[in-house]
Amino acid sequence: MSRERKIAETFVELADTLVADFDVIDFLQQLTVRCRDIFAVADAAVLLAYPGPQLYSPAPCDPGPALAKVLDLALREGPALDAYRTAHAVTPGNLACAPAAWNNFTAQAREAGYTYASAVPLRLRQETLGSLLLLRATDSPLPADDLTMAQAFADAATIGLLHARSLEHADTVNEQLHTALHSRITIEQAKGFFAAHRGISLADAFTTMRRHARHHGLLLTTVAHHVIDTGDLPRPDSAPPPSRRQPAEGASE
Repeated sequence: MSRERKIAETFVELADTLVADFDVIDFLQQLTVRCRDIFAVADAAVLLAYPGPQLYSPAPCDPGPALAKVLDLALREGPALDAYRTAHAVTPGNLACAPAAWNNFTAQAREAGYTYASAVPLRLRQETLGSLLLLRATDSPLPADDLTMAQAFADAATIGLLHARSLEHADTVNEQLHTALHSRITIEQAKGFFAAHRGISLADAFTTMRRHARHHGLLLTTVAHHVIDTGDLPRPDSAPPPSRRQPAEGASE
């Protein structure tokens, strides 16, 4: 698939929030998957500030242990927090000469193998919901055009979230946003349970759980809770609703 087609499909996905079974966690996960693919970044993560001014990491990006530690520090310092507070993109920065205010974040990020970090806000006019953190592990920064495109993705995601929140299923979306901020431990536990049950890696466990949720029209947290309770995936009694979005080919790997 060409890069142009991937970009076009990403904008379609980010606009597709007006469905009855909209899943915030899956929506944010797909944004990070697309960013990793299109921009060739090592990792991407969405940090939310809902409700209130403090950033949280819902961790829909399936972080490994190293990235999880970076995200914990990114809530308190670094490009993601700066992008959220200023509502402006933080241009690609070499972590070897990052600002002194980022010392703890920088040390953890470099220990994890990242070399460059940048971030863009999730914003719409005067409202900022959080930020999108982009991490590279190469000898070159994220190109300026890619950062501009990442901001466009973040803007589109913000519009989609706000539209979904303002329509008929506003209460559901608000609840999902709140739940997303506290879902990290649940999803991490479920990944571990499922990986042990199936004898697979944590990354494969998360991918399988997410695909199952998307295919059957279930919330990812619903699948995670069932895995924790039973060690296996839930078995829906009915077929998935026709409105459910299906992942684009190659998008969820």
